[in-house]
Amino acid sequence: MNYTVPRINIKDNEPLERALRRFKKKIEREGILRQVKARKHYEKPSVKKRRKIREARKKKRRF
Repeated sequence: MNYTVPRINIKDNEPLERALRRFKKKIEREGILRQVKARKHYEKPSVKKRRKIREARKKKRRF
């Protein structure tokens, strides 16, 4: 697997809280937390397949 580390550049005189907020938003957009929660417990292949089909339907409805 190829992992990329989410990075943000902290601007001059930027408060740490604001930079942290930007970092959290970036992680949320990339779906990293969702992956961590999904891998927390074993998921049977049949359940995984149903979830992927459900997500594909949801994604298709958006567009």
